[in-house]
Parts: sequence; structure tokens; C-alpha cells
Amino acid sequence: MASQDKIKKLIDLRTEAKLGGGEKRIESQHKKGKFTARERIDMLLDEGSFEEFDMFVQHRCTNFGMEKTKFLGDGVVTGQGTIDGRLVFVFSQDFTVFGGSLSETYAQKICKIMDMAMKMGAPVVGMNDSGGARIQEGVTALAGYAEIFERNILASGVIPQISAIFGPCAGGAVYSPALTDFIMMTEEKSYMFVTGPKVVKTVTGEDISVEDLGGAKMHASKSGVSHFMVDDEEEGIMIIRKLLSYMPSNNLEEAPITACSDPMDRMDDILNEIIPANPNMPYDMKDVIYTIADDAEFLEVHRHYAKNIIVGFTRMGGMSIGVVANQPSFLAGVLDIESSRKAARFIRFCDCFNIPILTLVDVPGFLPGSSQEFGGIITHGAKLMFAYGEATVPKVTITLRKSYGGAHDVMSCKQLRGDLNYAWPTAEIAVMGAKGAIEVLHGRKMAELNDADKVKFIAETEIEYNEAFANPYNAASYGYIDDVIEPRNTRFRVIRAFQSLQTKKQVNPPKKHSNIPL
Repeated sequence: MASQDKIKKLIDLRTEAKLGGGEKRIESQHKKGKFTARERIDMLLDEGSFEEFDMFVQHRCTNFGMEKTKFLGDGVVTGQGTIDGRLVFVFSQDFTVFGGSLSETYAQKICKIMDMAMKMGAPVVGMNDSGGARIQEGVTALAGYAEIFERNILASGVIPQISAIFGPCAGGAVYSPALTDFIMMTEEKSYMFVTGPKVVKTVTGEDISVEDLGGAKMHASKSGVSHFMVDDEEEGIMIIRKLLSYMPSNNLEEAPITACSDPMDRMDDILNEIIPANPNMPYDMKDVIYTIADDAEFLEVHRHYAKNIIVGFTRMGGMSIGVVANQPSFLAGVLDIESSRKAARFIRFCDCFNIPILTLVDVPGFLPGSSQEFGGIITHGAKLMFAYGEATVPKVTITLRKSYGGAHDVMSCKQLRGDLNYAWPTAEIAVMGAKGAIEVLHGRKMAELNDADKVKFIAETEIEYNEAFANPYNAASYGYIDDVIEPRNTRFRVIRAFQSLQTKKQVNPPKKHSNIPL
């Protein structure tokens, strides 16, 4: 064969591979409002940066006549490229080939780019759109999944891993995304579950739709499995690019610092008036975050889940910062099982990848009740405490208003190695609020008083208690608060604190790994 013929054959094979399962199946994918595997990669990566690997790989299965039907690439597109000029490895499952189902060779392609990502110290982005394991391949497909899972586990905390669910993801397939750092789902076009509605109906008799069992809304608001719920794939891919901009490429690099035109020393007078005069009145903590952030930008994570705590990424003075903040406008900002888990996981991610943590505190305590105790609030609350205590990244804490009881301890207090702990003048740091404290301290005396004397006694004692504890100065007198700051000066003080902490060095005791309370 002449060299020109060989070159033509190569070009023809490339054209064939790029068509995946063929024009009809691509058209069917588009009719569902979904993009193809390659279209997704083109949207994600910098233009012209994608280098594809294993385009000519085919499955080796001979069961059930499978040897008669083969496609180049075998249902997944893998390779490397750049996002904002930084190296990223990517795999994108192709639903047009065998419904995106995973085979032995398909798994090997994914494992290859994950191994390369670990060697290069670069993030992995996986775009999922698959019917699960290829049934015809049996145990080799299951082994392929396990090979991927093991790499997800070993890569955890070494390189960022992001999963986008842009279609079905069921059975064993769900566990690879579950092992990654962030999961995003498209509303009404993606779903995740271990067992589908038909199996659920057969085993339990429960009649439930695909959307209610494993749709984006459910996972974003109820289970917390999904960190981001997006309207469409374009929005999802934009968020992936944005998300990666806040984190380093691997655990040995520092978090990115970008140019900042927003003045570091700008005063925000609105913050001096944001705390209501009535301590039981809510306000929106996001207003505080947006006010002090560079250019009012904040990428919230888990926005629809456990809304009583806020987590996400921002920049301050150009530095990438992870924010953890109680939300007084939802359940009064109380800590419960879901919010403790949500914040603990986010803190551990930030600590893995050298992203400093800003904690904004306004917490009345842990949520009381039998459902919380039966659900293990003790263990889940301990996760949050463990995450803060274990973290060695720079930690700046600001107490805005309430900081009561055990909830004070778990929200990055000085004793959990908070580096710089500030308070606003409106801060109340105590074991509990005035009413509860009076009942404990003076219960016997109050029982002896008539109603009129009791009201008078409570009013007088409340004033006395509040003077002692409903301010930050008692904690400051012990050095537990490093300074009491004017609210409008918060941005300046936080940025200067993180700048001073850039050379922080802190190492935990040598160990194989910790045994976090799971």
C-alpha cells in the first residue's frame, strides 16, 4: 500500500472514530437536549488543546455475538488538554456507543489517563453518560469498574477530581463519581441511583419515578450526593472551569493567586448595620460574603443542601479562599447532621489542596431532638470538629454574633488551631443564651418566686448575664479572640491576616492516616 493510501486510511479511521455510534445515534442524543462526548470536551477545554488517546481501541468481547459489532474508541473519549492554560486530563462517556456501557477496554482507557494525571499532578474531569456495566462482558466489566475505583481512591487528596453527570449513571457506575471531590448533575436530564425504579418496585413494592429516586433535584437537596445542580450542560461545563480556577493542580502546589483590582482596604459601611438589634432576628450571611469578597464573586457549593451552613470558594486580595459560614436566615444557622457533614467534607477538601479557610460564625448551637440524636449527631458533629482540628491550612475565624456551647468549639475556635480569631462587637460567646443559662443557674431560686417577682428577677439577671457574656470581650480577655474589629473593616483585616499566614508551616503527627469518626 502506498504511503498516501496509508495516510488516507488513517484519516478515514479518525473520521469514523469521531462519529462514535454513527449519525443517527448522534441525532438521537441531540434530540434529548444532550451533547455528544466530543462536543462536551470541546466546550470544556481551551480551543485546540485536546490531545486524544486510544482512539482506535476496540472491545475484545466475543459473547452474544459482540465480535460482530465494534466501534473505534469503544464508547469513551479520553485524553488531555488545558483549561485556562493549565493541564487537565479528561474522559467523556459516549452514549451513542452501546449506550455508553463500560467494557474491559473502556475501563483501561479511563485508568490510563488517571495514571497519567497522577504522574503529571493534574486534575481529572469525568463526564458521565452511561448505561452502566456492559452486561455481555460480565465480570471483566465489573473488574474494570473496580480498577477505576481504586484509582479514584489513591488520587483522592493528590489531584482534584470532578464528575459531571450528563445522563444516566446507575448501579456500580455511581461509585466512581461518589469517590471524587465534586459532582454536578443536569436538571431533568441526569440521574444517579444504585438500583433503579423497577428493582425498587420488585423488592420493596415502592412505586417511584426515575426523577424522584435519583434526579438532580433530589441529590442536590435531599441526599447531598450532588454538589451542583445546573440547568444545562453549558452551565455545568462553565462551573467546572470556574471551580478549577480556585484550586491548585495537585496537593504539592499552593492555591492560585490572581491579580486583584478590588481595593484591599475598601470600607463596607453596610456591615456596621447588618446585625439586627434583636438577637433573634435573621439576616443573610451571603450578604456579608459578597460584600467582603473580591468583586462580589462567590461560587457556592452544595447550595440546595443543608442551607443552614454555607460553603464555597471566593477570592480575597486575589487569593483563593474556602468559606464556611453559618446561615442565620435558615434554621437560625443551627448545626445539625447534614450541615456538619457538608462543612466537614468541604474543609477537608480545602486542607488537601492548600486552600486557606475563612469561617464566619453565627451559631446558636446544635439542633436538639430525638431524630438528631437517633441519627448520630454526636458522630456527625465530631466530623466537623475533626476536620477543623486536623486542617493545617491558614484558618481565619470571625464571630459575627452568636457562638454558643459546643457549636462554638466546632466552628474553628482558637483551641482547634484557628490561626487568627476575630470578633465583631456584636459577638456573643458563651455556653448558652441568657434565658437558658438563668434557668440552669437560678432554677431553684426561681421556683420559690411568685410570677411577678420571677419576671423581674429574669429581666435583671438577663441584663447581668448579657453584660458578662453577650459581647466578645470576655473571650478576648483570655486571648481566645485575637482582636475585636469594626465590621466595615472586615475585608481589610481578613486579607491582611491571610497574607501574613502565607508562610504558615504546621505538620500533624506522623501516622498512616487518621480515623475520622465516620
